[in-house]
Amino acid sequence: MYKTVRSLLFRLDPETAHQLTLNAIRFAGNFPLSRWLLTQLFRPPTKPVEAFGLTFKNPVGLAAGYDKDAVAVRGLSALGFGHVEVGTITPRSQPGNPKPRVFRLVEDEAVINRMGFPSRGSDYARRQLNRSRGARGDVVLGINIGRNKDTPNEEAVLDYLELLQNFAPYADYLAVNVSSPNTVGLRQLQGRDALHGLLTHLHEQRKLEEQKLEKKLPLLVKLAPDLTESELDDAVGVILQTHMDGVIATNTTRAREGLRSTHRRETGGLSGTPLKVRSEAVLSQIVKRVDGRIPVVSAGGIMNPGDAKKRLALGASLVQIYTGLIYAGPALVKRIMKGL
Repeated sequence: MYKTVRSLLFRLDPETAHQLTLNAIRFAGNFPLSRWLLTQLFRPPTKPVEAFGLTFKNPVGLAAGYDKDAVAVRGLSALGFGHVEVGTITPRSQPGNPKPRVFRLVEDEAVINRMGFPSRGSDYARRQLNRSRGARGDVVLGINIGRNKDTPNEEAVLDYLELLQNFAPYADYLAVNVSSPNTVGLRQLQGRDALHGLLTHLHEQRKLEEQKLEKKLPLLVKLAPDLTESELDDAVGVILQTHMDGVIATNTTRAREGLRSTHRRETGGLSGTPLKVRSEAVLSQIVKRVDGRIPVVSAGGIMNPGDAKKRLALGASLVQIYTGLIYAGPALVKRIMKGL
């Protein structure tokens, strides 16, 4: 069935198609009957996983970027995911980069995006999360946070601290995004000194929020796949030193090796099948470096059950999908779980 739907969606501009499907899931999630029908249709086998002090009903999650403003949490929670990560959310509303900014590379089973954190801002996202409370069942909610485009890196910690305080009451975990390639200068925050300063402040604020809310608030850091081995080693070292709870590996890549599509020269982050090998290599290095001290979430290039199974075998505790949904449809979660 999804092949027919996909053929229609692929006739539309990628961002238009995305908005259409997001709104459809949002609408379906707003009504108990349609939400129940989605749950019955896409319910996967259960395989609980413990990570970051949380219990996930299965290891397959939705990566950040699909629901940037947390508008469709109820509908997405009915699609079989063990966790849903919304965002990236910025403190203030911003439009993102000029359109067109999303490109399908069908021949490569990939997507290039240069969205640039389009966000309706923190206040809007909190209103959406208030409405969805109690309607996501046992699905773990992650909230991905990032600085505004016009915030210099020297002041970025203020954006992240504001977001941590705003979303601590809603999140089961927070993901610190310092690795998007589409916000100028953001990836510089992955450098050892900058990252150490940022995460140290976030850890201290996290402790205050935990005391106030009387709950644990895991902090994860999302890294790029384009770091050198020494840069990656430095970043992971800082993550361990500053008491973070996990790593998400990886974000999209700037690399363009071996692409066939006419869109291959578009700027932005590349996701999908071409990211697979690079993401697996980074995962292996991080797993070796953390040596079991914190869990690792694998994202990037997971397009089928075999890909997910391999990431878990390489040492990931959880996996996240996004571009795989575009090409394989929402039944991918169920297919992955049946294959594990």
